[in-house]
Amino acid sequence: MISQLEAILSSVKDELSSKKAKRPLREIRSMLKDAPPTRPFLSKSQYTSLIAEIKQKSPSVGPMLPQNVANALQVYANHPQVHAISILTNSYYFGGCVEDLLNARISQRKPLLRKDFIISEYQILEARAFGADCILLMASVLDQSRLRGFFNLAREYNMQALFEIHEESEIKSLPSDATIIGINSRRFRSNHGFSGPDSFSEKDFSIHLDAFELVEKLPQSSIKVAESGISTQNLKLVVSRFNALLVGTSFLRDPRGIQVAVDEFARELQNLQFSNP
Repeated sequence: MISQLEAILSSVKDELSSKKAKRPLREIRSMLKDAPPTRPFLSKSQYTSLIAEIKQKSPSVGPMLPQNVANALQVYANHPQVHAISILTNSYYFGGCVEDLLNARISQRKPLLRKDFIISEYQILEARAFGADCILLMASVLDQSRLRGFFNLAREYNMQALFEIHEESEIKSLPSDATIIGINSRRFRSNHGFSGPDSFSEKDFSIHLDAFELVEKLPQSSIKVAESGISTQNLKLVVSRFNALLVGTSFLRDPRGIQVAVDEFARELQNLQFSNP
């Protein structure tokens, strides 16, 4: 038996090897010369920011609604309450690719997060070459040394980093000067008889909203992001405690259409913020 995370990271390594063969690091470095300047991804503000996500599928719930995915970028780009866009670039599990970053960069102006399982410096340079303004660094994936090294590399290229934790024990591994810290309420089950990207179930990646209580353990000066499992039903739980919310699945699987889903969420978010100044 291997864990879900081990299975995912194994596929990430395979995908990375293939990408390096197709586009060597020297080519990525050449692309960096023409990369557009970075934009500030996230900063503290009076109100809670919304980071909206794009992905084709996820190992927890399966495929998103194709029409919602097709319309997502335009809806997010035009919505006044969407501050930034998160793009899943993992192909095997989420149906994305790094070229999705470039397409988003060309067609709209909001800052972009490359959301992926970052395990290599290559991916960081690739993210910048394709227009990312921020990268995800997961404390469940990287040790303390690599978290620091990757953070330094991102800053060298004027990118921000969103550090992601799931458990309190992971907080101590973060760099002391980490600015943006996300708490992901979706947890991996310990072991799984892995047989492919569609063999996982929602039970394997269950939501534990109590993880958001870890916000009290984060440095007061940090920008705090709530990730996964957020909907209008539990929005009140997080809105006053976090600086930003990262939402994707509830938008991308809403049968009413993504415009309706984002409008409703943004309206509820605004109502809660004005009622809790």
